[in-house]
Amino acid sequence: MLTDTALREAFSQFPQGMVLVAAEIDGVRHGLVASTFTVGVSLDPPLVSFAVQHSSRTWPSLREHGHLGVTMLGSTQVPLARQLASTDRARRFDGVDVAVDPHGALTVEDAPAWMTVRVYDEMRAGDHDLVLLEVLSIGSRPEAEAVVFHRSRFKGMVREELHV
Repeated sequence: MLTDTALREAFSQFPQGMVLVAAEIDGVRHGLVASTFTVGVSLDPPLVSFAVQHSSRTWPSLREHGHLGVTMLGSTQVPLARQLASTDRARRFDGVDVAVDPHGALTVEDAPAWMTVRVYDEMRAGDHDLVLLEVLSIGSRPEAEAVVFHRSRFKGMVREELHV
């Protein structure tokens, strides 16, 4: 039977990376954590995507600003991911080392990867909006370890190769 519980359980089987989508707008830091991020949507133009709930109170400000930072969170940043995802919007960025570009795109320092983007397109998708972001600049730290959200928990990546 197709229920919300069955959907959540089945969807939780698919590990997802965690990102922070953020900007500094008029001196105030805004950000949301998303586990629905997809890389490589397009290479020309370079596009990535994520989905955001219609109920988000943060997304309207970020959408309007349009120039954003995306930080791919790493295995050492699990406590930070929880802090950034908290409902206490006023304290989300307390003690967080960030970089802010001249257009307000905000990224977290020491992350595995980061990029600056601009909103390219958006479409309604059920109780979410699917957002396409055009990549303007990108960087990474190859030695950093990624973190995934799997079965409602944060997990590190295993560095084993599977032989088939």
